[in-house]
Amino acid sequence: MSDGSKIEWTDATWNPVRGCTKVSPGCAHCYAETFAERFRGVPGHPYEQGFDLRLVPEKLDEPLKWRKPRLVFVNSMSDLFHKRVPTEFIQQVFATMEKANWHQFQLLTKRPERARSLATKLPWPANVWLGVSVENEHYTHRIDVLREVPTARRFLSLEPLLGPLRSLNLRGVDWVIAGGESGPRSRPMDGAWVVDIRDQCISAGVAFFFKQWGSHGADGKRRSKKENGRLLEGRTWDEWPSLEPVETAG
Repeated sequence: MSDGSKIEWTDATWNPVRGCTKVSPGCAHCYAETFAERFRGVPGHPYEQGFDLRLVPEKLDEPLKWRKPRLVFVNSMSDLFHKRVPTEFIQQVFATMEKANWHQFQLLTKRPERARSLATKLPWPANVWLGVSVENEHYTHRIDVLREVPTARRFLSLEPLLGPLRSLNLRGVDWVIAGGESGPRSRPMDGAWVVDIRDQCISAGVAFFFKQWGSHGADGKRRSKKENGRLLEGRTWDEWPSLEPVETAG
């Protein structure tokens, strides 16, 4: 759960906060909750408290120990901008990211309104990316809020993709990740939705990353995630935003 990750679009995960609560349909079958709850009540386990939200201050300095530059997904098992995470703790997380300037930190949230409200209280160094999850057309407003946050790079996680996202406004967005849901209760993703999103990214000049089909393949049939793979119209789509140094966005 730290230095090293099976998530295709990052190198490592860093969880100074653990646990979360549901806010939208994409949370229904949360992989992080499923994982954490397996260990509820196991003495000494990092998830002894299941998916209850809690701070982990002893993890704050962890990225400083990783000397090789990495892409670091911050809070793969939580949401840094959850209302119960104290502002002072968020500031400590940002202080670490600012200090560990040889890494690139990928923050993903379903609560961009809080990120916006705290924007003037946080340093927003150039190695911090901010992204929002958008699972269907009812949550595209998160992208508008994201544009109001002064982060150097902005990205979208359209996973699990639960509906079409026509006419996406990609102004100011550097990267789009899309993918289907996996697991025994997974909801299907229509391949036409993904193709349309990819085409919008091409038209807008935005890097596109197709993470997975999940438990339903391009033909709609249920199979294992591995069997369905990551090919979209015969190829993988592993595009990335530029990793060159950038000025902090205003």
